[in-house]
Amino acid sequence: MTHYTDALTQLGARTDLPASPDRAVLERVPNPQAGELYAVRFTQPEFTSLCPITGQPDFAHLVIDYVPGDWLVESKSLKLFLGSFRNHGAFHEDCTVGIGKRLAETIAPQWLRIGGYWYPRGGMPIDVFWQTGAAPAGLWLPDQGVAGYRGRG
Repeated sequence: MTHYTDALTQLGARTDLPASPDRAVLERVPNPQAGELYAVRFTQPEFTSLCPITGQPDFAHLVIDYVPGDWLVESKSLKLFLGSFRNHGAFHEDCTVGIGKRLAETIAPQWLRIGGYWYPRGGMPIDVFWQTGAAPAGLWLPDQGVAGYRGRG
C-alpha cells in the first residue's frame, strides 16, 4: 500500500544540510484540513546567512505565516532549506523574499507572508517583509510578535 509519506525523501532519516538553497529540497504533504481557513506559523529565531560582499555572518529572526491550500510544507524539509543559507551569501532582502517565493511555489498556499527581522549590520537593523497578497477575509492572524530592535536602550 502506497502512502503519501513514501514520497518524502528526508523525513525519518539522517539528512545532511544542503550545500546551498538551490540544492535544498522543499517537500510537501497533503493538507488534511483542505478547505478550512486556518493559519500556520513557523518561527526561525536563529536564521543565518552570509554577507555576499564581506562573507561575514548575518543573523535574523524569521516568521513565516501561511494559509494552506491543498498542501502543507513538510517541516523537516523547511528546517533543512532554511539551514542551507548558513554558508550562502545574499543580501537580507534576497534571502527573505527568496524564501517566501520558494515556499509559495512549492505549496501554492491561499496566502503567505514572511517577516525577516535582521540584526544590525553596520549599526542598522534591516527588517524585510513580503507576502503573496491580501490575507483572506475572516482569517484570525496574530501579530508576528517580534519587537523592533532597540539595542541597549
